[in-house]
Amino acid sequence: MRVIGTAGHVDHGKSTLVAALTGIHPDRLKEEKEREMTIDLGFAWMDLPSGEIVGIVDVPGHRDFIENMLAGVGGIDAVLFVIAADEGIMPQTREHLAILDLLEIPAGVIALTKIDMIEDADWLDLVESDVTRAFAGTALENASILRVSAREGIGLDDLRKALDACLENQPPRPNHARPRLPIDRVFSITGFGTVVTGTLMDGSLKIGDEVEILPDGIKTRIRGLQTHKNKEERAVPGSRVAANITSVETGQINRGDTLAHPGKYQPTRRLDASIRILKDASTSLDHDDEVKFFTGTSEKLARVRVLGRESILPGENGWIQVEFPDLLVAERGDHFILRRPSPGETLGGGRVIDPHPRGRYKRFSAEDLSRLEVLQKGSPGEYLLQTLNSIGAVSLADLAKKAGIPVLQTIELIKNEDSAQEFLILKGDPNSMRDDTLMISCAYWSTLSQKATNLLGEYHRAYPLRLGIPKEEFRVKLKLSSSEGQIFLPRWQADGLIKDHGTSISLASHQIELNPGQKKAAVQLLQKFTDSKSSPPSVKECQQEVGEEVYLVLVSQRDLVQLNPEVVIASGVYQHWKEDTLEYLKNRGRITVAEFRDRNSTSRKFALGFLEDMDAKGITHREGDYRVLNRGD
Repeated sequence: MRVIGTAGHVDHGKSTLVAALTGIHPDRLKEEKEREMTIDLGFAWMDLPSGEIVGIVDVPGHRDFIENMLAGVGGIDAVLFVIAADEGIMPQTREHLAILDLLEIPAGVIALTKIDMIEDADWLDLVESDVTRAFAGTALENASILRVSAREGIGLDDLRKALDACLENQPPRPNHARPRLPIDRVFSITGFGTVVTGTLMDGSLKIGDEVEILPDGIKTRIRGLQTHKNKEERAVPGSRVAANITSVETGQINRGDTLAHPGKYQPTRRLDASIRILKDASTSLDHDDEVKFFTGTSEKLARVRVLGRESILPGENGWIQVEFPDLLVAERGDHFILRRPSPGETLGGGRVIDPHPRGRYKRFSAEDLSRLEVLQKGSPGEYLLQTLNSIGAVSLADLAKKAGIPVLQTIELIKNEDSAQEFLILKGDPNSMRDDTLMISCAYWSTLSQKATNLLGEYHRAYPLRLGIPKEEFRVKLKLSSSEGQIFLPRWQADGLIKDHGTSISLASHQIELNPGQKKAAVQLLQKFTDSKSSPPSVKECQQEVGEEVYLVLVSQRDLVQLNPEVVIASGVYQHWKEDTLEYLKNRGRITVAEFRDRNSTSRKFALGFLEDMDAKGITHREGDYRVLNRGD
């Protein structure tokens, strides 16, 4: 699951474009519809050309609501940056771009909107040149620029393809089995109770989970889950989630709170961080400044302790320790933004290095500054795991090469008791690793397994009477190589996740059940095979009588055996013919189509179909007009 966020100046058509792409208008508040301006976060979703469903968070563009915008962009995978062709680069264009750059949003597409209002093609070229210059040197400098019109529908298909392409190469959301849902909306539904929404991080949630609302530690339970208004048994990392929770009133929860499994996260009042001050900030960040701190969906007043110097000037990087009067939830690596409380201005942003420091540091302690440097760069074990997370299944030799760590040290890091549980050996002896030992990170494997489960679940919901998804289709949709499929499928089957039916794959829990009408039709069809053993119905007649899906159930359950596209027989008849023919061949050595036909009182069509099926299964082979047993049979 992926989430795209909008960005751009007020009245440049973000919400209108989202509505044109998705058919869902994200403005939900009465004031928004009256003012025709997004004030708070809006949400929508759409199918990309690849078939992936993505959520869209639509954020306000007006400078008065920039802090609402920050609550929406923290959990996105890519940005849809909207710039009106009739106005070009505007103040909030630059501020939104600066924020996205500080948050290191990895991918995006720039939509040059309202082109139907421009008659001069040279003007569009000029605006596009300005956009290219403005985005140069930022995280989005390589983003595609597409000219579109939401009102006329121009360029929307190309825009969908561009969004699909920019998400295609993004790594899967990490799954550390520690789910947390930064809450961006809280509301109540009559008959259901309290619902919270957000973008799920770091793990999965399922119905029935005991959870808590942090930082207050309010205990509750998940009654229901939805993603894009579809009910789900389990929500996966990176998905937009609505969770219906029990025994909690809406007034007890605020935007910025976090839903998580009990005991997995510890709120903090102090954290260490690295920061970059925007080069065009009006002032430096000084020691003991009061700021607004934004991370995830949380907004907190805070005071900053600048470490190693008195101030961090515009354009500079530095270390800070941030202290809060109230508790919040943050984890190592989380991005954040700092703003001046008044007058409102974005100062800079960075990453959380240590969410639970041991206490206040001496501001100019060389030891503490050195420790922060080490934490920022990460330990070799952490770097190794990060490398593995980014490449999926890989041999020991290739992992060591990609991480730039000697093989022997790589083995030591994998076997380290603190990190061993993060690595899954897919092929080879974990106690005696070699260059060809195949491994994958547990987080990547968990994410891939969940993706496989979702794919199979969707297939079963679409085709409940089919045994499973064709094996090749399953492999292609999961983007597995042939060699990966040969390794992953037996592992999933051994873990009890799937069943391998030879040519198809299903969830281990999948069962085919006919409704009463289908059962009756199936019984009547099978009776015709009993009543007309010499001339049973054809494949086409079977499908016309009970429908293709029910017919395929009868074939998959071996009630019927299809010999070729036209001929089908009852399984009892097939087994009798097979046993009799094998006995005949063992005694006589060979048989013709005519001999088989006469021996079994059937027609040439059925005789030929059966014998060709025996050939196809490798039991017999043809020699002139005869069939003979293969060696070993």
